Amino acid sequence: MIYLRLFLIFFKIGLFSFGGGYAMLPLIQAEVVDINNWLKISEFTDIVAISQITPGPIAINSATYIGYTVTNSIFGSALAPLGVTLPSIIIMLVIGNYFFKFQDNKYVTNAFVGLRPTVVGLVLAAMLLLINKETFIDYYSVILFVLAFIATYKFKIHPILLTLIAGIIGYIIY
Repeated sequence: MIYLRLFLIFFKIGLFSFGGGYAMLPLIQAEVVDINNWLKISEFTDIVAISQITPGPIAINSATYIGYTVTNSIFGSALAPLGVTLPSIIIMLVIGNYFFKFQDNKYVTNAFVGLRPTVVGLVLAAMLLLINKETFIDYYSVILFVLAFIATYKFKIHPILLTLIAGIIGYIIY
């Protein structure tokens, strides 16, 4: 029963979210932490962190880790990402058949223009969800966050390099 519920929850998340993995994070967090109580917020934050540094899309990585954590089985770690990606596959097959027919339609173009601010809002919501007391545990973590933000925004340091540097600094500090 847990497998079906896990699949359906991630299918729903994949069906009703737009904007990629970061936009999905608030929906995933609401389902697995708030509604179903499968994970604590600290566990969810750890899964998001691991999903960010693991190669691949964050939604699929986090679904894989959550599926395994919830069911303690590889079958669960396969069902959750299948659930989150299957709606996109179905939608893309349907849209692919009609794309060239409607690509210049003003209603379709306007719908996508309207979706852009929503996607930005969902990504910002994901960021705000990750700002909590489990993430910022002391002044060092706040300082590290500010320095990482400045390094990314002002100096355009590559995120992979920044992740490695932050990991080394975190290892030294903690």
